[in-house]
Amino acid sequence: MMEEFHKIRRLPPYVFEQVNRLKASARARGADIIDLGMGNPDLPTPQAIVDKLCDVVRDPRTHRYSSSRGIPGLRRAQAAYYERRFGVKLDPETQIVATLGSKEGFANMAQAITAPGDVVLCPNPTYPIHTFGFIMSGGVVRAIPAEPDENFIPALERAVRYSTPKPLALILNYPSNPTACMASLDFYKDVVAFARKNDLIILSDLAYSEIYFDGNPPPSVLEVPGAMDVTVEFTSMSKTFSMPGWRMGFAVGNERLIAALSRVKSYLDYGAFTPIQVAAAAALNSDGSEIEEVREVYHRRRDVLVESFGRAGWEVPPPPATMFAWVPIPEAYRALGSLEFSKLLVEKAEVAVAPGIGFGEFGDQHVRIALVENEHRIRQAARSIKRFLATAPENTDNVIPLGARR
Repeated sequence: MMEEFHKIRRLPPYVFEQVNRLKASARARGADIIDLGMGNPDLPTPQAIVDKLCDVVRDPRTHRYSSSRGIPGLRRAQAAYYERRFGVKLDPETQIVATLGSKEGFANMAQAITAPGDVVLCPNPTYPIHTFGFIMSGGVVRAIPAEPDENFIPALERAVRYSTPKPLALILNYPSNPTACMASLDFYKDVVAFARKNDLIILSDLAYSEIYFDGNPPPSVLEVPGAMDVTVEFTSMSKTFSMPGWRMGFAVGNERLIAALSRVKSYLDYGAFTPIQVAAAAALNSDGSEIEEVREVYHRRRDVLVESFGRAGWEVPPPPATMFAWVPIPEAYRALGSLEFSKLLVEKAEVAVAPGIGFGEFGDQHVRIALVENEHRIRQAARSIKRFLATAPENTDNVIPLGARR
């Protein structure tokens, strides 16, 4: 038998697949699993966007190959959005490229800039593509804190001082998936100054720019003077406009980095289907009312989650942004780790969450709960959780923590 391929050997087993298998098995037995695991929005794409797609798709000229960089109207729409939302001016010709979702853009940027052995500074815990995009490209990942607090810059200083070779890039992700923490503009100013001083590329994942609560919109790192010299930022229409299956995102920022990404993409794809790009441009050029409606739905769901789970005996820190809550495992189950706890929830409570270990080893004391079920289903999940927590010793009798296995 041939050995496993080199790049596949560098990828660990997909943690979430173990929970997915349990979900599928339980559903096959007739269980009604309330799935709060995958961040897959359940809200329909706004009708105006769907109507635009249907209008354009009737024109056979749009059925041909599209543009890998994105059609000009779409890039202009993204530039207009950035100027309205962040006060950042972008050249649609040189500083914007459309991507097949932010995930594809991030992975192909890693391909474009990474040489074997290059060191990349990455938050832990974080969204998996931030890490594995660079691992698949031959890079080496060094963990840094996920919280944008007073420990962040000292951690960067240590990483630069003790990494050989010197780090190539720094990944930022605020609002964060999975932790939902947010960064201030002052924080970004300090990071940009550090990156410019140490010749670091900044790759900022701003996929949740519009899913925020309590009147506190997240800033863009590109608002900082000088950030354009070292930064590319990734955004997505998946959550903002409930368009996850449409696969529409953007990379914007430094011209040299955008050109490198565009060149890699030109070998790999012809861009999204043209009618999708036209509909996406219409969405970006709209008055923003659809965004406000989506934000309000997630806000209500967040409040119901925090309140109902709290009454069930599981305290949920209210996330300030994103469609996720980052929740410490209840004390009685903490020794099990997040994977075994998540499996227990499926088996005993018929509720699915995402194990924190899937986002990095420093996430193992948490699970991520996605706001992808309606308020009634969230309350139903809370009732199941309450019954589950009431039998804590019984639930853990036959479970062996992963760290104790031989």
